[in-house]
Amino acid sequence: MAQQAKLFRGLADPSRLAILEALRLGALSVSEIVAATGLSQPNASNHLRCLSECGLVAGEPRGRFVYYRLTDPRIGELLALVGELLEGTARNVDSCENYRAD
Repeated sequence: MAQQAKLFRGLADPSRLAILEALRLGALSVSEIVAATGLSQPNASNHLRCLSECGLVAGEPRGRFVYYRLTDPRIGELLALVGELLEGTARNVDSCENYRAD
């Protein structure tokens, strides 16, 4: 249970979620991640380091750039399932006072 909670805490950050969502389509360089997410380059790099250290993404050097990808396709599947789940419960999640997005 503690490991699951730790994973979900890591996924709770909107910036990390945006990066993972962007990587669902395939490997991207940092500059492509910045363009896809609207994050600053230092912020994206910081979150990529966190996601990499936790084993959710991996970087592969290609010439002058490093391309990041999801380490397991089930991460993308999990994000897709969450999207489907929210289609039916989004209103309830939005009105929930217990877990506010601050």
